[in-house]
Amino acid sequence: MARECAVTGKSTQVGGRYSNRTRATQFNPTGKVRRQANLQKRRIFVAELGKMLLVDISAKGMRHIKKNGAFATLKKAGVIKIK
Repeated sequence: MARECAVTGKSTQVGGRYSNRTRATQFNPTGKVRRQANLQKRRIFVAELGKMLLVDISAKGMRHIKKNGAFATLKKAGVIKIK
């Protein structure tokens, strides 16, 4: 399975590799390139559960957690399942 952010769902994207000279001539000899999401493994403490969780999360996902709180963000993303 491809690496994916637990909060935002970001994963790899495929795009073109272009130089300015290539744009001017309308010829693309460079082909495709795979662009990776900015993912890190982070241990996040969830105070409501009293435990640490290890998640693969993007930089944007970390900003979501900082703004909305760890429990609310991870619950909405489906990482934390409450019965």
